[in-house]
Amino acid sequence: MTLTGRRALVTGAGSGIGAACARALAAQGAHVVVADFNADAATRVAAEVSGEAWVVDLSDTEALAEQSLDIDILVNNAGIQQVAPIESYDPVVFARIQKLMVGSPFLLIRAALPKMYERGFGRIVNVSSVHGLRASPFKVAYVTAKHGLEGLSKVTALEGGPHGVTSNCVNPGYVRTPLVEKQIADQAVIHGIAESEVVEKVMLTESAIKRLTEPEEVADLVAWLCGSTAGMVTGASYTMDGGWSAR
Repeated sequence: MTLTGRRALVTGAGSGIGAACARALAAQGAHVVVADFNADAATRVAAEVSGEAWVVDLSDTEALAEQSLDIDILVNNAGIQQVAPIESYDPVVFARIQKLMVGSPFLLIRAALPKMYERGFGRIVNVSSVHGLRASPFKVAYVTAKHGLEGLSKVTALEGGPHGVTSNCVNPGYVRTPLVEKQIADQAVIHGIAESEVVEKVMLTESAIKRLTEPEEVADLVAWLCGSTAGMVTGASYTMDGGWSAR
């Protein structure tokens, strides 16, 4: 129970990777704040891990600007996706994705650092993606946001290092989550293939290991990065993409 006494905030923790991270951190003794837009999902996961729910729209960055957080661990995981070519991409959706996936992590980090600095300890893990390191067509907003998150994480690592605060990215490929499942129909239309072919012909085409990543695998890496033995790991981007980025 290496995280006993630590207080963690996980965003987008009502399902998928976020819920798996909440469970993994709680299993190591942390008190977990489950942040999610979906009240029922946040409440359910919070009850499961004996934590607390924070029902919040993280794309409302104005409401986060004055936030103050007394936490030891921050996992920035919340995200959404839309698949479309640039020329028909909705500018409103593009802006919302930047707010949710770059603006919100910045504001939460900003809100958490003062208390982390006071204690001389902090762990910030940003759930990025292989798309934070590589690009794919038809995902302009998501790829842009994940690349921005990588830069935010590295600057946080440089500023936080002298204060005992680490900041890292975790970069999975396609993970078996509702976010990925919702893309299948759109990908099928854009690529002109059947939905049953999307996983093999689109999602796993660049991966040496031909399967989806499980949320629990990502959460295991996140939990390690939050622990005491990862104190010298900062400013890094840990790929978990089945070899995609090795190309």
